[in-house]
This record gives sequence, C-alpha cells and structure tokens, in this order.
Amino acid sequence: MSALPQTAPVHLIQMEALTRVYQLGPQEIYALRGVDLVIDPGEYVAIMGPSGSGKSTLMNVIGCLDTPSAGRYLLDGIAVETMNDDELAAVRNKKIGFVFQTFNLLARTTALQNVELPLIYAKIPRTQRRQLAEEALTAVGLKDRMNHQPNELSGGQRQRVAIARALVNKPSLLLADEPTGNLDSQTGREILDLFRELHDRGNSIIMVTHEDDVAREAKRVIHIRDGKIVN
Repeated sequence: MSALPQTAPVHLIQMEALTRVYQLGPQEIYALRGVDLVIDPGEYVAIMGPSGSGKSTLMNVIGCLDTPSAGRYLLDGIAVETMNDDELAAVRNKKIGFVFQTFNLLARTTALQNVELPLIYAKIPRTQRRQLAEEALTAVGLKDRMNHQPNELSGGQRQRVAIARALVNKPSLLLADEPTGNLDSQTGREILDLFRELHDRGNSIIMVTHEDDVAREAKRVIHIRDGKIVN
C-alpha cells in the first residue's frame, strides 16, 4: 500500500522575487527589488529599515494595500498578486488586522462602536457583533471603558481600542506600523507588553519600526535597505 502524499505546511507569508516599481513621469523608482521572505503562522517579526528603505512599501504589500509589480506573494496560501481591488479589500478585512501609529479611531463613537466597524463590513449580525467587540475589548484590558469615546481615553487606551479593532475579526495576521510612535515610554511599554501577551496566545504579529528597543521585542528582526532584505 503506497503512502499518502505529505501536504506541505502553508506559510503565513511567502514572497518570491517580489518587486515594486513606481512610475514617476519618465522615471522608474524601485521601492522593492526582488524580495524573498517567508513568515510562518505564530511568528512575531519586526521589520526595520531607514527612511526610504522600502519598509513602508513592504508593509503595504504584506497588508494588501498595494500589489507587487512582479514576483509572487502568497498570504495563507492565497496568491495576492493576481487579485483585483475588491478581492484585496475582502482579504484585508478577513485576514489582516491593522494597528497604526495614529490610532485612526472615529471621534464621535464609543470604543465598542469603533471595534465593531470591521464586523459591520463583514456583515456580521448585530448581536454577534456586540459580543465579539466586547470580547476583544476585554482581551486588551478595556472592559470598563467600552462606552467611552476616544477623547475620554488616554493615548495608551486609544491604542488598545485600535488593537481590539484589529483583533475582532480573528485575523491571520496582526500588522502594526510604529504602534508606540505616538506614546510616551511608559505607555509604549504597556502596549509592547500587550503585544507579547497576544503573541503568547498564538497571534501572528508583524511590526514595522525604526526603533531598536521596540524591534527587540519581536522574536525575529528583518532588516531592509534599498528595497532588499539584508539579513
């Protein structure tokens, strides 16, 4: 009796010879130059690089906010480079939770309503939305602040709301762009501790940062320079 074929494990992220070129008039600007990258489920990775290195472009491609000019990008085994805008939006909403430096919360809505937003886009029924949003806010330590608006919260609490919103769809990947950039050192420390807890619970995290001490929180650091990964 012949053995069953082994199924190859699916990487969370697999990039092969990935290139991103921007056309600026007659000039071609190479933001990414043949990037090869593999990240597995459950990893906690930091991406570092100086200004103009390509780290923001790499983050945008990982987050399906931009598409490569050439090469392959598989997210959870799905080929991203072939998708149209609607398909990219669907993948973003289902598979990726975003955390930004500037929080990006709606000012005149409560923490709970902010966290519910991705679930509205996903057409989740109202009762289920409420339950999932409450669970996400409880997970980031804001059970007693659910009905507060952003202007009634500290910077650290606002970032926790943003993290809860990123997690509420139970995405494959949490993608954080300079998540402590607008916070004082103590509050930043609290947010990094929260990321560590989330990673310990099994969340996959990619964090873009230019700060060495923040990058050291990750289990693996990827350096990018002149559009290429250098380590």
